[in-house]
Amino acid sequence: MPHSLVTGGAGFIGSHLVEALLARGRSVVVLDDLSTGSLANLAAVHNHPRLRFVRDTIANEKHLDELLDEADEIYHLAAVVGVRRVLDEPERTVATNIEPVEAILRYLERYPKPLFLASTSEVYGKNPKSPLAEGDDLVFGPTTRGRWVYACSKAIDEYLALAQHQRTGLPAVIGRFFNVVGPRQVGDYGMVLPRFVDCALEGRPLLVHGDGQQVRCFAHVADVVDAILKLMANPAAYGRVFNLGSDAPITIRELADAVVRAVNPQAVVEHIAYEKVFPFGFEDIRCRIPDLTRVRQTIGYQPRHGLEDILRAVADSKPPAP
Repeated sequence: MPHSLVTGGAGFIGSHLVEALLARGRSVVVLDDLSTGSLANLAAVHNHPRLRFVRDTIANEKHLDELLDEADEIYHLAAVVGVRRVLDEPERTVATNIEPVEAILRYLERYPKPLFLASTSEVYGKNPKSPLAEGDDLVFGPTTRGRWVYACSKAIDEYLALAQHQRTGLPAVIGRFFNVVGPRQVGDYGMVLPRFVDCALEGRPLLVHGDGQQVRCFAHVADVVDAILKLMANPAAYGRVFNLGSDAPITIRELADAVVRAVNPQAVVEHIAYEKVFPFGFEDIRCRIPDLTRVRQTIGYQPRHGLEDILRAVADSKPPAP
């Protein structure tokens, strides 16, 4: 029976991945410090006989090595979550995003095992190209704009994993997430879709930042998790980077209007200036659409869930108002 280690497994994407691994017969160990994750995310499987939860920081390298010893494969999803945390804690962002990857790769240098490394569409920075392909340039803003520290730290993670693959043949797969959404995601850390849904359900205005013409693509977490597992099972994916998400674009204002129609037609949409929401250092991206050619060619990837399905799933997963 394969043993899987999932760091950040009590988080939004991590918990869905844990469920999928268990459903496929794996034995799963979750390592999470619950700084942004929650045991409630694992409620559906918390009594599963093949699941073990370990509460500890990913920075505890001795304990991490012990868990890596037990694992046959590693899914590294633990990271700093949310724009505000990145802006408020740049030093923590760098330490949390880079040092554990260095520790995992040091271990895998001695004992190679398949590794999935979660990255982000943020690494493209403000490259204006659309859609964005994995080989496109990474274009970061100035160091006076704090938001780029997250993108830079995840890009370094990618460089390190790819270098080890090239040097040793490490079976590593890198996935760049593009606005992955679905049940159990919360809006506390700046995630726009669950924030809009919460506002609509509670009868509060949906606050759109700026003019609302920013373009994004939203993918259901189940589609992305399925892609992760297929990539890890395919040796043709090793040593490569993959965009993971949807390529169906929508503006943020259109998203807000869609949430109103689907969740609460009486809700209102309002616009708010960036400087009233974010501290200095924030810089938004006007358009971010992934080119999914590579992942389609490698595993035949095709998202099954459209935006209406996603909005319904997110709204239905929310607890009823007291």
